[in-house]
Amino acid sequence: MSGHSKWANIKHRKGAQDAKRGKVFTKLIKEITIAARLGGPDPGTNPRLRTAIDKSKNENMPKDTIERAIKKGSGGLEGVEYEEGTFEGYGPGGVAVIVEFMTDNRTRTVADVRHIFTKHNGSLGVSGSVSFLFDRKGLISFSTDQDFDAIFEAALEVGAEDVKDEGDAYEVLTDPADFMEVRDALAAKGLRWESAEVTMIPQTMVKLEGKPAEQMLKMMDKLEDNDDVQNVYANFDISDADMEMAMG
Repeated sequence: MSGHSKWANIKHRKGAQDAKRGKVFTKLIKEITIAARLGGPDPGTNPRLRTAIDKSKNENMPKDTIERAIKKGSGGLEGVEYEEGTFEGYGPGGVAVIVEFMTDNRTRTVADVRHIFTKHNGSLGVSGSVSFLFDRKGLISFSTDQDFDAIFEAALEVGAEDVKDEGDAYEVLTDPADFMEVRDALAAKGLRWESAEVTMIPQTMVKLEGKPAEQMLKMMDKLEDNDDVQNVYANFDISDADMEMAMG
């Protein structure tokens, strides 16, 4: 499992997500709004919007909040205009980091993200400086209380690219264009996924321990805590023990 996925799972187990539910809702509302603006208000013909709605439902976002965000994006309600984009850079120990943002004030976001990188012994790079180290893939994760062989066979049957046993999760990888179709086909077969998204998978990992590992995890936490940051991807490899220690 990628370091970031492992880190996210440990955070989830510790209940950190619940403590930041308000921030989670803010980011999801932005995603719904811009997805509706770019692709229209119908999730049946707008895969990005459908994915955002599904994520929001998994976080128990109220239905009227979802509908209001769709209306804002599609012009039915007054709303803030968001711009989206990507920053690339390096964290402690040469870890490659990609930050996806959505903001109503790019100048503020650039300053905030640059400050977080610098404070945690990292540096922002130019566009394209690290993105070549990642592949964009659909990632569908299943808990290990389900049958791996059943997931493996079903996933390959419906067009997945790969299926991996990562120890604490089973991961199904797809081409981004096939993501929704594969996810829905697996659900139709009675397989219950825990998370499903189009994400960035690192091609190689950078092993960190000690002080650089602690700095990297603090940097990830600060970036994800920023209201303008939607997603953070990084290719660090940090042991479970170091992650648990860094998170207290």
